[in-house]
Amino acid sequence: MPTLLALYAHPDDEAFSGGVLAHYAKLGVDVHLICATRGESGKITDPELEHITDLGAQREQELRDSCAALGIHEPIFLGYHDSGRFERTQTENGSAFMHQDIFEVEAKLRPYIESLNPDVLLTFDPHGGYGHIDHLVIHRAVTALFYSSGTPKRLFYNVLPVSFAERMAQTGINQNLDPKVYGVSDATIAVKLDVSAVIEQKQASMKAHRSQMGANSRFAKMPPEYLEQMQESMKTEYFAVGGTRTPIPSFPLKGFFDGLGFDFD
Repeated sequence: MPTLLALYAHPDDEAFSGGVLAHYAKLGVDVHLICATRGESGKITDPELEHITDLGAQREQELRDSCAALGIHEPIFLGYHDSGRFERTQTENGSAFMHQDIFEVEAKLRPYIESLNPDVLLTFDPHGGYGHIDHLVIHRAVTALFYSSGTPKRLFYNVLPVSFAERMAQTGINQNLDPKVYGVSDATIAVKLDVSAVIEQKQASMKAHRSQMGANSRFAKMPPEYLEQMQESMKTEYFAVGGTRTPIPSFPLKGFFDGLGFDFD
């Protein structure tokens, strides 16, 4: 069976592709996850966890619980420091991920390509999902890694179609980002995957991130009509091709491994 390696910046970033990770793990694909930071600059949104002094340790365990819910391997942490956002941005912290040399991050990732030998890589798109600086760093490093390593067959980016981003804009969850800037055109979508069969695993994965999905989170405060819309949207995930070393049998693809000699897509 093939191997899929997802690479993200923070615990809970895997929520962007939780359905596809659970989907392929259920089919027998060897699914691994690399996380650049421990998310220690995040914002605690669960009042029951406000006493926590080591948020990094808390979020590290949350990611382990999330991976267990998805049925994938335990996460691999690179050990970089979360750069944070808004008032929590670690501008003066030289160890923050935002300040790291892209080529050094790429070099740090290369041994995992050699040891795991993934067929497919998955990471953020050039917009970093919603422009988070750490997302942009991991995107650049992974894209460079795909082109320099020479072994993974395909690279995919998780993306939001403009139409989906416009619906998110109505909910306020995307903090008023312009959908036409952070979304991608429908013509760019290479894989559109229905993950409703694993939606309970995806939801359990998200709930594992207690510190980020608590009563004070944007999701918890979302009006019921928007929350229902978001929950329905979670049943579909979208991906674009970031690179390939194999022919594309058709476009859009049936799945990540379409045309690679595996019969489950």
